[in-house]
Amino acid sequence: MKNTERFIENIEITKLHPFEGNPYKVRDDADMESLEESIGEQGIAMPLLVRPLETAEGEYEIISGHRRLFAARRLGLKEVPVIVYDISREDAIVMLVDSNLFREHVLPSEKAFAYKMKFDAKKHQGKTLDQFGPKLTTEEIAENESISQVKRYIRLTQLIGELLILVDEGKIAFTPAVELSFLTEQEQRTLLDHMVLGDCTPSLSQANRMKKLSQEGKLTPEEIQKIMSEEKANQREMFKVPVAKIEKYVPKANRKQLEDFVLKACEYYAKYLIKQKERER
Repeated sequence: MKNTERFIENIEITKLHPFEGNPYKVRDDADMESLEESIGEQGIAMPLLVRPLETAEGEYEIISGHRRLFAARRLGLKEVPVIVYDISREDAIVMLVDSNLFREHVLPSEKAFAYKMKFDAKKHQGKTLDQFGPKLTTEEIAENESISQVKRYIRLTQLIGELLILVDEGKIAFTPAVELSFLTEQEQRTLLDHMVLGDCTPSLSQANRMKKLSQEGKLTPEEIQKIMSEEKANQREMFKVPVAKIEKYVPKANRKQLEDFVLKACEYYAKYLIKQKERER
């Protein structure tokens, strides 16, 4: 029978270890600086959650609090407050995922591997994907992630690392990325080569077509090149002028009328330049 009593105690930092396979990255950024400043002034207000390591007596695995531990180490602290949970690894995974999933600035890759870890843990306990999800009410699920959305995030774990980084950086949109996850590893690497060479990313339409061809066994390197060579509207070079600069010449005009005015003005000015050149001859 495991001890379920919970209390706060101070444990030496040297006895605390990162959770194996933790999907959440500890980033040394502005948020970390703020956390360090807060801990330096007020101490650690929220204890870390840990569990005893089965492989080393007196040592603990962190469930929640990796960022706080990082900041504490930077500040030179020797001990930190913790709450010890004597629970299984599967239960610890669920707690780890749920305690971090809805914090600010969670990357798509972090969500993807967090959901995958939770799914695997629940599967080990004999449950199916439809039986798990964030511990939310029905209303909160509608506002956050549905089970179908969870499944889409888990699909991202099938992307090669280089493409997943582009998803995290916002260079590949989430929905096209899900479709690209159905490509084989070699197809993804061929796609990545064309993306780098052409300085472009696939649209949802292109991703869907590549997925379909891949499932039919017809996605050759030549097909990938052909699809990625297509010009997309959002990749055409644009010349932008603030609307306010044009409206003073055609007040009360709508967007279509403004566009027509600019094109006609350009046409008129082009004809004017031609006449000027003819006079100079």
